[in-house]
Amino acid sequence: MRRKTFDTLLTTGGLLLAAVLLVAGALLTWGYTFANNNVHSQLAAEKIYFPDKGSPALASKNIGPYLNKYAGQQLTTGAQAKAYADHFIAVHLKEIGGGQTYSQLSAKAQTQPKNTALQNQVNTVFKGETLRGLLLNAYAFWQLGQIALIAAIASFAAAGVMLVLSVLGFWHLRRVNPSVELLHGQSPAPATA
Repeated sequence: MRRKTFDTLLTTGGLLLAAVLLVAGALLTWGYTFANNNVHSQLAAEKIYFPDKGSPALASKNIGPYLNKYAGQQLTTGAQAKAYADHFIAVHLKEIGGGQTYSQLSAKAQTQPKNTALQNQVNTVFKGETLRGLLLNAYAFWQLGQIALIAAIASFAAAGVMLVLSVLGFWHLRRVNPSVELLHGQSPAPATA
């Protein structure tokens, strides 16, 4: 094979790879934007606010260290949703349920159907666990968007490298003698029986 043919194939392949990486980067950027916008608009519509700074609601050592940085803000991001779900709702649910899960409380309530206090406790824990689950799903969707952003940046960077290498490859092609063989001066490998 001629050296110029080989170099042309590699350079063109590099250019095609750069184009594919640019398209992938654009799609990943779209995925990031979609996830971020969707999570933001859905959470903003719920109008959930963190307690104000210095509020007694932030005094607990299980709550304050995690939520003080968001004090007084509206919950609109995935990171905020995770913090609120894991360090506000979960702490209150543990207090309401006496450390028991919804499943444990529900099983107990089924054996005591006339115990209205227990039934109310189960309903409250169910609603809290539902809200917590919804917020954690918003966090997961938001986190996928963050991963898409990182992948988009990597894709654009790789596309840039491939584009530079392809330009250098085309520059190199102008200097290659069209009659030079790729493996010039090397004898073919002996045939094996």
